[in-house]
Amino acid sequence: MEVRQESCFLGIELGSTRIKAVLIDPGYVPVASGSFLWSDSFQDGYWTYSLEDVWKGLQACFADLKNDFLSRTGQKLRKVRAIGVSGMMHGFLAFDSEGRQLASFRTWKNTTADEASLRLSELFDFNIPQRWSISHLYQDMLDKKPYVGRIAQMTTLSGYVHFCLTGKKVLGSGDASGMFPVNESGNGYDETMAEKFLSLAGIDIRKIFPQVLLAGEDAGTLTKEGALLLDPSGELECGIPFAPPEGDAGTGMTATNSTKPGTGNVSAGTSIFSMVVSDKPLSKAYREIDLVTTPDGKPVAMVHCNNCTSDMNEWVRLFRQVAELTGGDSDLDRLYGALYEKSLSGSADCGGLTVFNYVSGEPVTGFNEGCPVIVRQSDAELNLADFVRAHLYSAFASLAYGMRILTGEHVRIDRLMGHGGIFRHCGAGQRYLSAAVSAPVFTMKTAGEGGPYGMALLAAFCMDEKGRSLSDFLEEDVFSAAEVSMVLADQDETAGFRTYLDRFLRLRPVEKAASELV
Repeated sequence: MEVRQESCFLGIELGSTRIKAVLIDPGYVPVASGSFLWSDSFQDGYWTYSLEDVWKGLQACFADLKNDFLSRTGQKLRKVRAIGVSGMMHGFLAFDSEGRQLASFRTWKNTTADEASLRLSELFDFNIPQRWSISHLYQDMLDKKPYVGRIAQMTTLSGYVHFCLTGKKVLGSGDASGMFPVNESGNGYDETMAEKFLSLAGIDIRKIFPQVLLAGEDAGTLTKEGALLLDPSGELECGIPFAPPEGDAGTGMTATNSTKPGTGNVSAGTSIFSMVVSDKPLSKAYREIDLVTTPDGKPVAMVHCNNCTSDMNEWVRLFRQVAELTGGDSDLDRLYGALYEKSLSGSADCGGLTVFNYVSGEPVTGFNEGCPVIVRQSDAELNLADFVRAHLYSAFASLAYGMRILTGEHVRIDRLMGHGGIFRHCGAGQRYLSAAVSAPVFTMKTAGEGGPYGMALLAAFCMDEKGRSLSDFLEEDVFSAAEVSMVLADQDETAGFRTYLDRFLRLRPVEKAASELV
């Protein structure tokens, strides 16, 4: 393969279950990739990852990318044109003036800041979810955590990695808008709210939070120390330009060409969230809707749900054990495909089966704790098709509940793109999402690797010299000839999902009892 590596763009994303890297050429086509599997742990009441594992994973992922590039091109990867790093959105990472970590990293999954979330939402008249950085900070103040007064720097996972690689304390607008509300231009924190928080807590977030940058702006270059952190072999050259670091929501919007008003996307993996770029403000603040931004600062209405495929993944692993026990096919990818296809023959309302996929809490539907639960009506037939279909419906159920609000607000959605592993097999994921939101769902070929690909595109946008907006760059250069498929659920499927969702909501007391007793 003939590839000029110095013309390529690298995107790295630290996701919930994998750290992934994608290298794309000047035509925005992937030429190499790498990955590293990891998982969070529950320690001292928080879902967390150690920073040691962050670097272990990044180095292993980059080494895997280098090996893939070498096998494909015969070249050692030494230099690329630009790099971008993204990570799980928001969360909590705090350091003192010497750069020492003050508390464990808290991911988006934590639902431990309910009191802070409620108080700040009331103070700002603006929904402040529990997973946002400012909620974690204020909750620690309310809990009188001793290290709060020593915090000199707070950031997200992507902002932390970017700082270590470049020395720059910056963050892309999309990820920054989940640390603290940003201004109308998306290029800084909301001054009025920052002053309110200063009066309330005595902390000026503008001094400890990273500087906000818009997509395409200069975010520094790879330092010599940063190059060795990423590639301890010493082969990677320093001086490579970096894009502003982003969250996985921003990279999802970019990877699906969903950054202009009227477009939206649904990212489905360990968590699931919808992002709809709006052209008008909502009539009021809603606890179920987050107001964030695109990487270039446009307003976005977001429905974020903590739970999507984690519970389903555990059941697929169980089915794999059954297959191995009986000498059957135990290849996971084929097993997923077969199960998804089987679900299509299930009942439109899952035949009386209801699944709560709440491995963790789900604030959108009012749960601070979670416990996976399956409820079967006594007269319901238990069969594989309905069982799998109910699990896939559950992956979209909480999202559909939140999306009803956007429908009531008459938010325009011209195009809804789906990306993530749930959309890889036989169109089942697209069909069930379409039934959940009563709208057509589009997917692209890049759906399975959306995050790091989107970050690579943001790195490429930093090098664009045509003075265009991000949406024009994506529309004109990247996706003008993209292979796109569309699925629209029929009336029976939409009605069936509505029946399932009504049953799901009616049975919430069962989930509440389970989460409190287990």
